[in-house]
Amino acid sequence: MRTILASADILAAIGNTPLVELRRVVPPGSARIVVKLESANPTGSMKDRMARAVVSAAARDGRLRPGGTVVEYTSGTTGISLALVCAASGYRLTAVSSDAFSEEKRRMMRALGAKVIELPSDNRRINAELINALIAHSRELSRERDHWWANQLENADGVAGYHALGEELWRQSEGRIDAFVHAVGTAHSIHGVSEVLRRHNPRLRVVAVEPAESPVLSGGKPGSHRIEGIGIGFLPPLWDPSIADAIEPVSSDDGNAMARRLAREEGVFTGTSSGANVVAALRVAAQLGPSATVASLIVDSGLRYLSNETFG
Repeated sequence: MRTILASADILAAIGNTPLVELRRVVPPGSARIVVKLESANPTGSMKDRMARAVVSAAARDGRLRPGGTVVEYTSGTTGISLALVCAASGYRLTAVSSDAFSEEKRRMMRALGAKVIELPSDNRRINAELINALIAHSRELSRERDHWWANQLENADGVAGYHALGEELWRQSEGRIDAFVHAVGTAHSIHGVSEVLRRHNPRLRVVAVEPAESPVLSGGKPGSHRIEGIGIGFLPPLWDPSIADAIEPVSSDDGNAMARRLAREEGVFTGTSSGANVVAALRVAAQLGPSATVASLIVDSGLRYLSNETFG
């Protein structure tokens, strides 16, 4: 593991998160399931990796000027990570979010110095109409002087932020990963991790996860769901369907139930999208059998969901 010098700033603490094996939720006869605890990143989320990558790239090529303002639409997780990177790098952040997402996320963004604009939702339901409203409002704000729009859904710089995650998974598993299972939001993380793992294991099976109520990746109709951070209601612009060998739909109820099981049976405290990851990983593990290893991600901390239905 990389040693972090005391003189390094907070951004040097991103990455090198622990890999743990799930034991109690995995039934006998299934493949081994290992998960990266991305909740061990500075803000408690894998999005720290993406935020550092996109801000660094924009600063290098002059899109983001010293002392400038980053503008982004967010369910909260990306906004928190961008707020961290901006605070550590001398930038400001304006985040456009909504009451559809957890109150803890909006509080964390503000605590890290971000200006947060909240758009109302339809009874806290996440759907394409809400996501498009967030995008449109942030696009308009980004036209102001010295403002840079991160535009995560179309910003390919974020993919590179997850290459190190793929290398960490391979190294920590001692080169034993037969399948990678992960939910799709922007598609940065599933692409970045899969690209690296497939270089090490060309036979790797990649399974994408989406909300059962809005199965657009698998060709279904968009709908409203309650899994924050994934299932935007339309195909993500960066989504490449060739990356996935299969797509597993997981319901909001099943994702929430698994998040609670992970906390109570494994001591892994996380949110609904991570619960959905594990639900899908269990299905894949049952198919592959006990000689295989399935990897997935615990994308963030359950501390962000104490006020919503997962733990509330």
